[in-house]
Amino acid sequence: LVSIVSYSQISWNAKVGMNMSNFTGDMDTDMRIGFNVGVGMEYQFSDMWSIQPSLMFTQKGAKQDEVKMNPMYLEIPVLAAARFAIADNQNIVVKAGPYFAYGIAGKCKVGDEKIDFFGDGDDQFGAKRFDAGLGVGVAYEINKFFIDLSGEFGLAKLADGDGAPKNMNFSIGVGYKF
Repeated sequence: LVSIVSYSQISWNAKVGMNMSNFTGDMDTDMRIGFNVGVGMEYQFSDMWSIQPSLMFTQKGAKQDEVKMNPMYLEIPVLAAARFAIADNQNIVVKAGPYFAYGIAGKCKVGDEKIDFFGDGDDQFGAKRFDAGLGVGVAYEINKFFIDLSGEFGLAKLADGDGAPKNMNFSIGVGYKF
């Protein structure tokens, strides 16, 4: 009986979306379009409160004149969520919490030349792989489908020094709950 009750509080989902990302700091950069895809879990404490950890593959970055930066991360957001029923099988979900990410790949394209975004060396851009910050979002659920609008504000510097850039990302996505 305990295992049945515990299992009923957990649900799984899959999601895909579009990112609009940029860097904060002294770099004068423009927004870059990317994507995200991943799976998530939701553990409900009550009808209203839950926690939503996910594992996402996300593409961030920015543009600056002819330079295009394209880092890709494995990201784990852990968001606390409040669900508000607005009609039968329709909910508004407001969520916030930290995210942790690790850069797994990425290129920095300068004209026709491509260099690695992460790491040190002559043929690398030199960005740090670890990223962390705060995420906020709102979702509209209809039965098992949902539309999600979220923002991420990086707290970890991508490079050393004063005014070093940090990630900033906004995304819109769709998903399905299992």
